[in-house]
Amino acid sequence: MVISPAMEKRAGGGPRGWAGGLAAALCGGFALLLYLRTLAPTVLYYDLPHLRDSATLQAKAAVLGIPDYTGYPTYVMLAHLFTYLPFGDVAYRVNLASAVFGAAAVGLLCLAGTKLCGRAAAGAAGALAFGVTPVFWSQAVVAEVYTLNALFVALVLCVLLAWRERRRDGYLLAAAFLMGLSLTHHLTSGLLLPAAALFVLLVEGRKLLEWRLLAKGAGLFVLGLTPYLYLPIRASMRYLPEGYLWGQPLIQEHPPNTLYGFYNLVSGGQWKERMWAFGPAELPGRVQMYLEHMMGYGGQFGVWLVAVAAGGFLYLVYRDLAAAATLGFLYAGWLLHALEYNIEDIEYYFIPTYLVLALCMAAGFGGLLDAARGLGARLPAVFAGAATALLAALCILLPLARLEATYGRVDMSGDYRGREIIESVARNVERGATVLHHRSPLDYMVLVERRRTDLRLLPYLELPGPPGYVRAVRALQRGPVYILFPGRETTPYYLGVRGSERLYGSRGYDLVPVDREVLLYRVVPRPGALPPGELRPEKRA
Repeated sequence: MVISPAMEKRAGGGPRGWAGGLAAALCGGFALLLYLRTLAPTVLYYDLPHLRDSATLQAKAAVLGIPDYTGYPTYVMLAHLFTYLPFGDVAYRVNLASAVFGAAAVGLLCLAGTKLCGRAAAGAAGALAFGVTPVFWSQAVVAEVYTLNALFVALVLCVLLAWRERRRDGYLLAAAFLMGLSLTHHLTSGLLLPAAALFVLLVEGRKLLEWRLLAKGAGLFVLGLTPYLYLPIRASMRYLPEGYLWGQPLIQEHPPNTLYGFYNLVSGGQWKERMWAFGPAELPGRVQMYLEHMMGYGGQFGVWLVAVAAGGFLYLVYRDLAAAATLGFLYAGWLLHALEYNIEDIEYYFIPTYLVLALCMAAGFGGLLDAARGLGARLPAVFAGAATALLAALCILLPLARLEATYGRVDMSGDYRGREIIESVARNVERGATVLHHRSPLDYMVLVERRRTDLRLLPYLELPGPPGYVRAVRALQRGPVYILFPGRETTPYYLGVRGSERLYGSRGYDLVPVDREVLLYRVVPRPGALPPGELRPEKRA
């Protein structure tokens, strides 16, 4: 490792160490302001690919439920604390948790970047570049888990860099605890453990031979895993109404208070089958998709910022091999995982790679400022200082060049569709009726707001057994049946309104629109409609 004493002094607790803390606070505050102004104002809804889980997470955070794979116990407990705030509805408060986690991640990323390159302006530039990426910003304004994941990653990296500055074992022990804690939130954080070992090896390898330190670290790592206890404990409690159907069928059948149920939940269940889905011949196309998402039209950074990140990584290879190797390892691991994972919303799994790139950008901007300072040594002090200050300002402003366009793209502050769905169902559906729905805000309506508790909600796309139209017709024997469609058009996951109208019509049933705006329909039998026993199940019904 080659790192100059001046760089350590600027980044650490020396005479200029306060600048890093101030820059981190300003970056975090600026990000929080942006996120608050664009924050979703109330309950959300299901809308692929961007709002798959938000409505469900809002409800489960509010009632201390158990989310689907991989459980997210740390997120649920932390987000639940926000539900006690005295403003906004409960759903807004859960959305607010994402904004706070995201802003804290930006602030810590600024601090890590400052420690990495020794210049607060460069650290701020990298952090802001990350904080205003469309994909990260979009997750900071809705109930989602990705901003908390970024917060844990940035925090662990900050602690490791602080250990290098001060060489106190307490920082390594804190990092061990935080790595365990981060693993209870998102499994991809597991890559931090070998990355941290690599960093320690390159900075002060003998630490890996101190068995007392290793034993303490292992104990604190295990202590960080204790939020996993939430899953079996909560699963043993009766916190849902009798017979209420909520969540994936396999999780309902094997709750996490059993050994298999716990393993199935925290390991990802059937989602594990989507890993390593692409062979060598398909990887070039996946890489192209990643590059287009990162710096194509409407992408995350643009070509110039990616060039700065590439230059910054090379600068780190020359000046700070330990940091370069650690960041390179993290980037390669997270990128490979995302490229081989076959899910629709894969862009959210790119976020950790963007965080690493942001730190490389900080190093790149820091290198530019170092070069400018060297050239400025030949100029009068006043001109050299002014030129360096101007370049620092340009470094900070460059990541904000597309701020206005991104603002309009991610702004959720006027989105009340989830609330409109709830009000329509509450107003239009008859008492005691059955409503077929999929990850809609109706669970929030019943369990959090305690409204229309007379309704029987069927998550028809997740339940095993007969397809939706068979369940709907059978439910007619109990009373009125409604369908709240997740989308108008047919997708590989569900029949839309038009496809369902044809399917039900061929069996002698009409779908009568109750509220077309929210896709609420009532199932009405015609004379001579096929009885439930004569219905033949079909795929994707």
